[in-house]
Amino acid sequence: MSALPPVSLPLIPRSSCDGIRWPAFTDAAASRLLALQYQLEQSQWWPAERIEAMQLAQFQAVYGHARNTVPFWRDRFANAPAHIDSMAALRALPVTSRREIQQAGEAMHSAAPPQEHGPVVSTRSSGSTGEPLQTLGSGWTQLLWQALLLRDHLWHRRDLGGKLAAIRNRSEAAHLPDWGPATAPFATGPSAVRAVSGDLDEQLDWLVAENPDYLLSLATNVQALAERSLERGIRLPRLKQVRTFAEMLRPETRPIVHKAWGVGIADSYSAEELGTIALQCPEHDHYHLQSESLLVEVLDEAGRPCAPGETGRLVVSTLHNFAMPLLRYANGDYAEAGAPCGCGRGLPVLKRIIGRQRNMLLRPDGKGRYWPSFATSVWLHIAPVEQFQVVQTAIDALELRVVCARELTAAECEGLAAALQESLGFRYAVTVTRLAEIARPRGGKFEDFICALEP
Repeated sequence: MSALPPVSLPLIPRSSCDGIRWPAFTDAAASRLLALQYQLEQSQWWPAERIEAMQLAQFQAVYGHARNTVPFWRDRFANAPAHIDSMAALRALPVTSRREIQQAGEAMHSAAPPQEHGPVVSTRSSGSTGEPLQTLGSGWTQLLWQALLLRDHLWHRRDLGGKLAAIRNRSEAAHLPDWGPATAPFATGPSAVRAVSGDLDEQLDWLVAENPDYLLSLATNVQALAERSLERGIRLPRLKQVRTFAEMLRPETRPIVHKAWGVGIADSYSAEELGTIALQCPEHDHYHLQSESLLVEVLDEAGRPCAPGETGRLVVSTLHNFAMPLLRYANGDYAEAGAPCGCGRGLPVLKRIIGRQRNMLLRPDGKGRYWPSFATSVWLHIAPVEQFQVVQTAIDALELRVVCARELTAAECEGLAAALQESLGFRYAVTVTRLAEIARPRGGKFEDFICALEP
């Protein structure tokens, strides 16, 4: 396959040597990122069979290290074969849950992480499900995650000379001279950062003042900002693209953003403990797994690989984390497997990321769970709903929490309940509760549906 199409501006690396502009003499950090990018540019076009073979070889390296230096894995794999040379052998290994990793604590830590991998660093997941996870990584894993972010910039041919505005969870307000360490090889425009806290009008006024070329924020926050922009008649004249992360991107978000600002969305799927899991294809709305970093399985309830179009749980193995390897780790997320991509990349496809089991609705007819879809656009014609959240409180009962500027009439509450029942296909008992605010959890991820029942 040919190389990537040219970006909108020629990307000439930034030289760190005074007086040398071209060819650039890059510093150590930029050189490592460029060397990784050179390899990633080639491996994305490999056939799926070659990618899988390289993954298995790398899995064997971290698997052997885990068996020898990590107490938890030493015990877990005591009766497992020493060598994993096929996907069948890998799938014979037990799946490990998030709760098991939490309970293992320091028994998950390697007693001898390789020094050449750089310093050991600690990360903590947001705990949006109520189960925060403390994990370790290394300088090498951090570098690889930066390389994958740079890949995302290159895939979507972003103008790195533009201005980036980021509205993130747990962020201090700041104005920075560049886009961060992932773009170290290149000169970039400035960036502005603020926290997702604060009302929509405040965030929108901030965006107007910053007038960015690119916006990065959580998916639900982007949709709310776009809807508010439409209400206020606000445009962002320089905006070229919106980037979303951290939450499931609902299907209606893309058309709303395009209507409000005239741009598309590039979504990504990541986790604090795993780094970048999948990036949106530059030619389609589906996602490519980042197979150079992780080995990701999409499995049905029987533990078999899902065929394209089937939905299953994700089981992930880190391929380079020797400080705290996560092997066949069920992170709690579900996704729909996709067919090979027409773009020509051999990286496996996720058609869509669906969510967690706590975001699955329990059916009153006893036929299990499913992911709900809400007719949110219909609700706006019934009542002035600014924000909503649905909570399943009993097998046949839902609470619809709404934020509205005024009290709702009885007819509006009945209309909202009827619309929700029609969307879900069951006549749940619906209670409508008006709130002043539906706060995001500490981790910043907003969930529009929560099943409060025990699994």
